Amino acid sequence: MANNGPNWDGLLKWSLSHSDGASPSHRLSEEDRKWFMEAMQGHTIDSISRMKQISQIMKMPEQVLEAQGVTSDDLEGMLDELQEHVESIDLANDLHSIGGLVPLISYLKNSNAKIRAKSADVLTTVVQNNPRSQQLVMEANGFEPLLTNFISDPEVRVRTKALGAISSLIRHNQPGITAFRLANGYAGLKDALVSDTVRFQRKALSLVHYLLQESNSDCRIVKDLGFPRIMIHLASNQDLEIREFALRGLLELAREESERNLDRADLNLRQLLEERTRSIIAMSDEDLSAVREERELVDILWTVCYDEPSCLRQRGLVYLPCDDELAPDVVSDRFEPPLRAWAARRNDETSEPPVLLLLGPAR
Repeated sequence: MANNGPNWDGLLKWSLSHSDGASPSHRLSEEDRKWFMEAMQGHTIDSISRMKQISQIMKMPEQVLEAQGVTSDDLEGMLDELQEHVESIDLANDLHSIGGLVPLISYLKNSNAKIRAKSADVLTTVVQNNPRSQQLVMEANGFEPLLTNFISDPEVRVRTKALGAISSLIRHNQPGITAFRLANGYAGLKDALVSDTVRFQRKALSLVHYLLQESNSDCRIVKDLGFPRIMIHLASNQDLEIREFALRGLLELAREESERNLDRADLNLRQLLEERTRSIIAMSDEDLSAVREERELVDILWTVCYDEPSCLRQRGLVYLPCDDELAPDVVSDRFEPPLRAWAARRNDETSEPPVLLLLGPAR
């Protein structure tokens, strides 16, 4: 693809030569402007054309592709290329109109596990922070095969990729959240949490935390399915991200005081927090810096559960001199790509444009 695409290095050099990093060094000539617009338009046309070609290939039966000598590695490389194109939110939304979304969804049922996993990976990119494509995938019945792969695929890699796609599909998408709940998706999350695959556990904990934030009623579902016991166990895991996400989930449960979704008298919970506190106290300065968010979570969870300051706070280990001035945001979604998130929000901005400030003396 790199050999056939536009010369991005040349475009970058041209752009830099016409700018000092703050403002254009001179007015762009009409000839240069026309050249640049044609180059960018050509790139877009080439991308659409290539996406159409890939869509046609995905529509071909597996036996036909095999007869033509097309291997699973070839198809995986083709999907890699498609994923590069749909990184653009506009091209992601164009995928359905050019006939590529439905065959991509059909690849979730491919006989080859690598293709099932990769197609879920591409769908993740298509729907991530993209309400329009989320809607299109739901309307094209893409949720059902993703859920099937997540719950019952024999390959854990396929299950993990399907969970990642589901997580991106239903975030900020109420119909998707409702579909997940009605399909007993929480049972699949419970299976993921007790697996021995770190990435699978991380993705499951991340989605659990998000769903608990979105709906207080889901706290009762999680409690009834026995999630608190599992999350207490995972909160002492060797993997830092698993510990953090488990603590986040426990904190969401603890904050729902009226329902008592987290038994604060549970000796296992108190033992967990005491053990994590002792472990943090024994850490070196370098390790303390690495577990900044965990320190914050343990402190808040202890305070919420037992109505008293934690030992970490008493020892001054919640915030250290080397920490930034702002406390960590322990409830934000750390995996949201900033550029795609910005693109998803730009249509929602209703504020007036900022007033330009005139620098220098008035005339």
